[in-house]
Amino acid sequence: QVQLVESGGGLVQAGGSLRLSCAAASESAFSINVMNWYRQAPGKQRELVAAIGRSGWTDYADSVKGRFTISRDNAKNTVYLQMNSLKPEDTAVYFCNAVITSRSVANSYWGQGTQVTVSS
Repeated sequence: QVQLVESGGGLVQAGGSLRLSCAAASESAFSINVMNWYRQAPGKQRELVAAIGRSGWTDYADSVKGRFTISRDNAKNTVYLQMNSLKPEDTAVYFCNAVITSRSVANSYWGQGTQVTVSS
């Protein structure tokens, strides 16, 4: 079983910055393929914010392009989301997601979520 542990959420004023981290851990050997950040605001569906492949390719939702940067440290099995120029509409619970292969089986794993609140 693989666990994703997130950190870095909090309360920030509009225009501020936050950095989210998500570390994967398991007692078994594993390989991380795609790592993603999703978010879910109250009353809304969960949406993909950013994705990064093992080779480093990235993709972003239009709403965060130019403000958010996703990166990963493969040696630490960790993905980051640097969020700049935050807006009140960025307020949501942010979830880390990863497609991970362990013992030749690929599965999708989710973190517990971290709250990001942007005040106006």
